[in-house]
Amino acid sequence: MFKKLVALAFTSLFIMPALLLAATPVNVNTADATAIAKALDRIGQAKAQAIVSYREAHGPFKKVDDLGHVKGIGKATIELNRSAILLADESADAAAPATAAATPAEAPAKPVHKSKKAAVPADKE
Repeated sequence: MFKKLVALAFTSLFIMPALLLAATPVNVNTADATAIAKALDRIGQAKAQAIVSYREAHGPFKKVDDLGHVKGIGKATIELNRSAILLADESADAAAPATAAATPAEAPAKPVHKSKKAAVPADKE
């Protein structure tokens, strides 16, 4: 019993800091550098400023993976923070489905796929 308690206490020493340091959601398309630095793990003020500078030069991020174009932001940092990186405000996301449901939309036309094989004449089949 004592060993189980010690193991539980030891495990909680590693789990609790991870929970406390978990990234908090932030919209990288609207937030300033200070908010980004506070919200995301392994992103300090310098990298957060690089995110803002890149956004101002190239426009808003369309995909989370686009953050990889920012100098100093790698795949590991993106994966660590993926669940906390927002590209649009949650209120706008929640309103979009209601607006789309209110107006009937036409079904998009199916694309025509042409075969890359040459047509085989009927007499050679």
